Amino acid sequence: MQLAFCLFKYFPFGGLQRDFLRIAETCQARGHAIRVYVLEWSGDVPAGFELIRVPVKAWSNPRRYAKFVRWVQQDLRHRPADRVIGFNKMPGLDLYYAADPCYEEKARTLRNPLYRLSGRYRHFSAFERAVFAPSSRTEILSISAVQQPFFEKHYGTPAARFHLLPPGIARDRRVPANAAELRADFRAEFGLGDEDLLLLQIGSGFKTKGLDRSLRALANLPEALRQRTRLIAIGQDNPAFFQQQARLLGVAERVSILPGRSDIPRFLLGADLLVHPAYSENTGTVLLEALVAGLPVLATAVCGYAHYIDEAEGGLVIPEPFAQAEMDRMLLRMLSDAEARRRWQVNALGFADHADIYDSAERAADLILATPT
Repeated sequence: MQLAFCLFKYFPFGGLQRDFLRIAETCQARGHAIRVYVLEWSGDVPAGFELIRVPVKAWSNPRRYAKFVRWVQQDLRHRPADRVIGFNKMPGLDLYYAADPCYEEKARTLRNPLYRLSGRYRHFSAFERAVFAPSSRTEILSISAVQQPFFEKHYGTPAARFHLLPPGIARDRRVPANAAELRADFRAEFGLGDEDLLLLQIGSGFKTKGLDRSLRALANLPEALRQRTRLIAIGQDNPAFFQQQARLLGVAERVSILPGRSDIPRFLLGADLLVHPAYSENTGTVLLEALVAGLPVLATAVCGYAHYIDEAEGGLVIPEPFAQAEMDRMLLRMLSDAEARRRWQVNALGFADHADIYDSAERAADLILATPT
């Protein structure tokens, strides 16, 4: 088959982008031709992919996205594809990979009612309706059961069109045989002693991921513990605001903010705790990546995958509604109790041995290739 994948922007370190790449490469490995439409692409292009950078411009993202869809639809009329798979909400899809939460729910619960008079709202609401309306033929590859009720509430989407995928955790995130050696090398490289503690936060979009909350929690640790603790945040975002916040909180010398990178498994092995106090998170793949690496996790309950932390008994979940004091208390507990961290690590590694969390790309490819056009 000729498969057409559509996403607005590709860069190597985004969770959505990595999911897209794994699914597309899985389909390619089964013998199918891959065409990719994007507005922007950063990084290497896999061998055999036909990459099309759609040549449209506009003053605003909504206008540019609308032009993108019109251009792609025109190109598909001249060069048809057997399946059209979208990783952003847009009209004309056979399948949509539902990595983003329900826009309509957020617009009605987190925004002023006047927001719904804006052109931005009209655009994104219309693109979401094109996917989820009862009259749409788009099948939905869902990665979080948490969001399905919101789409059903606002659009009346038939439940039969949702296909829940297991998490897609890369097996290279699991602990290798030489984990102790890799951890020692990592900690030596970053100047971490045996008594030092490393907090790790991973995820592009520092505001949404709650980096401000992590910085406040670090600053609120007791002095002696704070002097033993460092925070490394990794993600594709502008760090300036958070670097300034760290300076104002007096912890700048304890904080490093790094751009996205490809050697995340080393950080997972070298750290003592993953912190992920997100404001909003449809899934939170990094939570599972940490667990399978044996790294205890502290995350907010809004994360779609937070329930795995409880199931694995691999850390703690900050309840909703979020309170900074509660996060501070839980972080203090986790950093102060080395025995508990060892117990959470053992539990997480046991969970990694039997949990059904590795086959998302294969299941998605099954659905893509089986869906009639």
